[in-house]
Amino acid sequence: MSSHEYTVPGELGDPAVRASEVPEPGAVTIVVPTFNESANIRRLLHQITESVPSRLPCEVVFVDDSTDDTPDVIRQAAQDCPFPVTVLHREEPVGGLGGAVVEGLKAAGSEWIVVMDGDCQHPPSLVPELVATGERSNAGLVVASRYIKGGSRAGLAGSYRVAVSRGATWLTKSLFPRRLHGISDPMSGFFAIRRSTVTADVLKPLGYKILLELAVRSRPRQVAEVPFVFQDRFAGESKSTATEGFRFLRHLAGLRTASPVARMVGFGLIGASGFVPNLLGLYLLTVAGLHYVPAEILANQFGVAWNFLLIEHLLFRDRRAHRRWWDRLGRFALLANADLVLRIPLIALLVDRFRMGALPATAFALVLTFVLRFVGTEALVYLPRRRRGNRTTARRAV
Repeated sequence: MSSHEYTVPGELGDPAVRASEVPEPGAVTIVVPTFNESANIRRLLHQITESVPSRLPCEVVFVDDSTDDTPDVIRQAAQDCPFPVTVLHREEPVGGLGGAVVEGLKAAGSEWIVVMDGDCQHPPSLVPELVATGERSNAGLVVASRYIKGGSRAGLAGSYRVAVSRGATWLTKSLFPRRLHGISDPMSGFFAIRRSTVTADVLKPLGYKILLELAVRSRPRQVAEVPFVFQDRFAGESKSTATEGFRFLRHLAGLRTASPVARMVGFGLIGASGFVPNLLGLYLLTVAGLHYVPAEILANQFGVAWNFLLIEHLLFRDRRAHRRWWDRLGRFALLANADLVLRIPLIALLVDRFRMGALPATAFALVLTFVLRFVGTEALVYLPRRRRGNRTTARRAV
């Protein structure tokens, strides 16, 4: 990832002076991820100027993925601000909005970090209250919630977005009841977190729901909430699209299958779903006049392709960089077809040699080959390859 950092000279956000001018405890870094929000920048900085510095020392870090003139607008507007403003522009928006927030966490110069959107739907006047609540309750995370007394989702435009927000909230809380205990609004993009409670390197953001990522992967023990009224967008259009919705579902699946046991369950469910394209392919091929034996072999490949696509995007998204896609596909297909070849002789052995019934023998073979296929997929397809250079270095060290 290549990026460019711009800072108002001589200010706290300037890396050259930050080491000697570290904010005192109680100060706050406001992290604002932006994508083509040039029309909202001046109003947002004006709102921050009116409500934050008089009550709490602050700096603002914009992490920008824009394709318009947003970085230039930020630099121009920052000249009139009584606090330091930094712009970190990313040429490659790795991880989407969530990835931008992680970059902001790394660049923050204060113990307290407040994350908020750049579209003026999150009121900056609440920033001091978020930090004060964290200090009073000794919490590591303070969430601005639309769903507790005093809060409102009024700024959500239309019944469709309200329904989507409700559904996403219900789904996430159902999938992570322990991790999200005490968080009524896990979809909120407005929250304060202590820098000492989060390790940015363990985060693997995908899309715009960074609070969910933080709460699941590195949730602080103490969590507090503050009500807030979700405002109308000042200018521009919402970045919530169908594509972001699919990324959110992929993110949920990745978080839920982080443990080996959950990943094995997911692997089994995906494998079971592969029967649908397999049987459909077999039907179409036999109707077309193909003999059932080659038809079964070809139809199995439909199921293999289906399973590979789902496993790639839902289970092993963060491990795909270790091998090229055609290498992963070839290894996965080899394992899947080896499973088919191994299963039939194993069933025959269990029936003829150990006198098992056909049904229990088939069930045992399915379970055994499933476990072998799962272990083989993790070890041979998605684990990093050992580099020769590392072994050579190790020998020389000895």
